[in-house]
Amino acid sequence: MSKKVALVVGAHGVIGSNLVEHLAALGDWTVIGLSRRGGEPSPNVRHVAVDLLDADDCRAELGALAEVTHVFFAAYQDRPTWAELVPPNLAMLVNVVDAIEPVATGLRHVSLMQGYKVYGAHLGPFKTPAREDDPGHLPPEFNVDQQEFLERRQEGKSWTWSAIRPAVVGGTALGNPMNLAVSIAVYATISKELGLPLRFPGKPGAYDKLLEMTDAGLLARATVWAATDDRCANQAFNINNGDLFRWSDLWPKIAAYFDLAVAPPLPMSLDVVMADKEPLWDRIVARHNLEPTPYQRVSAWPFVDFVLSWDYDMFADGTKARRFGFHEFVDTEEMMWRLFDDLRKRHIIP
Repeated sequence: MSKKVALVVGAHGVIGSNLVEHLAALGDWTVIGLSRRGGEPSPNVRHVAVDLLDADDCRAELGALAEVTHVFFAAYQDRPTWAELVPPNLAMLVNVVDAIEPVATGLRHVSLMQGYKVYGAHLGPFKTPAREDDPGHLPPEFNVDQQEFLERRQEGKSWTWSAIRPAVVGGTALGNPMNLAVSIAVYATISKELGLPLRFPGKPGAYDKLLEMTDAGLLARATVWAATDDRCANQAFNINNGDLFRWSDLWPKIAAYFDLAVAPPLPMSLDVVMADKEPLWDRIVARHNLEPTPYQRVSAWPFVDFVLSWDYDMFADGTKARRFGFHEFVDTEEMMWRLFDDLRKRHIIP
C-alpha cells in the first residue's frame, strides 16, 4: 500500500482526539491534526493551528499539505439555534475541501462525521430504529447540507466520501461542548460533596425510554474502516455500540459507582443549577489534589440537559455497517465504568 496521510479536522474534540490516537497507533498512518489551538507533536502526529472559518487562513495553512490522502472531518461550531448552526459548520467543511483538494493530488477519501440529527432526532419523536435510507426532514440541518456539498463535489472525482452517524459519543476529552460522560461524573462528584443523592434531572418521560451510545474508540475504528474499505465508498453508516439501555436501569448503577444513594428523579436544568458551582468545584480539586482542571472544561450542561430531555426512543439501525463488514460492538455499561475509571486515573475526579 502507498503511504496514508490523515488530515483530522477537529483534532481535540471527543471524536477527533480518539481518531488521532487510533490512527497514530496503527503504525501505517501519518496524522496531521487541525484545530484552532494546534498542539504538541507526538509519534506519527503533528498539529496545525488554523481558523477553519477563515478561507484565506485555510488556504495558507493547508496549501503545503500535498501529501494528504484522507480527510476526516470532525469539527463542530456550536450556535444558539438550528438555523445559526448551518453557515459556520458548512463553511468549515467547504474551506477545508477548497484548500486541500487542489494540492492533495493523491486524495482518496473524505470522511464526514454526522449524527442522528440527519433523521430529525433533535426535533422530537422520530421513526426508530432510524435507517440510513430514511427520508429527510425540513431544513435547517447542517449535517444534510454538508453531505450534499460532498456529494456534489465528489462527482467525477477519483476520491470518495463516507458519512458516519454515531449516537451520543462516550469519551473523556475535556473542554468539549458535547461530553456526556465527563459531565455526569462531575454532577455525581458535586452531589457527593454536598451530601446529596444522585437524582436524574431530566424530563420525567426520558427516564424509561430506549437509548444508545457510541464508544469513541469504537467510532474511531469504524471511521477508519469506512474510509479505507472500497465497499464503503459514497455511503452513510450508523455506528453504535450495539446495545440499548434505559436511564431507569443505568442511573442507579451510576450512583452506585460513585457510592451515592439514588433518589427519585427531579426535573431541573443542570445549566441553571450548576451555574454557581465553579467555586465548589475548585474546592473539590484542591481538597483531593486533583489536576487543576477549569470548571468550564469539565462541564457541558446545556448538552446534558438536551440529552436528558429525550422523552422518546433514541436509537438507529446499525446493521448496514455489519452487512458491509464492520462487526465490532461495545457493552455500554462497561464503557461508562471505563470512562469514569479513566477520569479517576487522570485525577480529573476524586
